[in-house]
Amino acid sequence: MQAQTLVLSDPEGATAKRWGVLGFGGLYSNRWTFYIDGAGILRDVDRDVHPETAGQDIINRLTERDSPRLLSRVPSAH
Repeated sequence: MQAQTLVLSDPEGATAKRWGVLGFGGLYSNRWTFYIDGAGILRDVDRDVHPETAGQDIINRLTERDSPRLLSRVPSAH
């Protein structure tokens, strides 16, 4: 089974509300990363996300968990 990486856009905040990540007064969402396995089981939550290193942090966390890696890369825009 190939691993999938999904990113959620939640402009109305409905998912953020359901998952309990709304910040002060519900005006913004906290930047948290949820790690959910192929069976739909929540395996980990990173509550200390730094946008400038988030991509590499996700790779590191998945590597630590020995998660399957994607076999393809996003094509270059050049």
